[in-house]
Amino acid sequence: MSEPNFKKPGRRAFLAGSAALLASPAIAQDLGSVNSSGTTQGERDLTESVRRNISSFRTLDWQPYFSDLRKGAILVDIDSRALHYWAEGGDFYKLYPSSVPLSEELTRRGRTKIVRKVEGPSWRPTPSMLERNPDWPEFIGPGPDNPMGTHALYLSWTYYRIHGTHDTRKIGRQSSNGCIGLFNEHIAELFELSEVGTQVLLI
Repeated sequence: MSEPNFKKPGRRAFLAGSAALLASPAIAQDLGSVNSSGTTQGERDLTESVRRNISSFRTLDWQPYFSDLRKGAILVDIDSRALHYWAEGGDFYKLYPSSVPLSEELTRRGRTKIVRKVEGPSWRPTPSMLERNPDWPEFIGPGPDNPMGTHALYLSWTYYRIHGTHDTRKIGRQSSNGCIGLFNEHIAELFELSEVGTQVLLI
């Protein structure tokens, strides 16, 4: 868990680190049909798209979105593919890159909250997922093949989660059937920071 006196890196350090990440080769992972590259939408012009995402990956204030920070608050910005977290009291803030739904039809926006937290989640595809992907398994237990990664925050909306992923290619891209994905190390941190009842807004 991060220390409360988290310091935001300077713009120059952030851009340099981002450039290093983009320059490094992608590690190929084949985790089965559920986690295959076919479940990630590629960008038409990756260089242009990443440049745009970096410019929109910025810190935000909580006041325009929430009336208070009781039990903390999570804001997911679908367009910039980022998740913002504020602790109760507003003295601690974190910003995480995220994956977002594959299409507008799979995207849900609005207010919800965390109703359950699970470490080592199992996964079952929704009926509509199985209709679109009849070859998918009906159940995957915890482990490296699980598309929900190491931790999951269940939302009050049926079937919607904020969860991790073992496939790091998905972060920063349109790659989910509706859920919001984070790197496993980030969801583990958010899992500790947030609590049942934390308010969540997707915009």
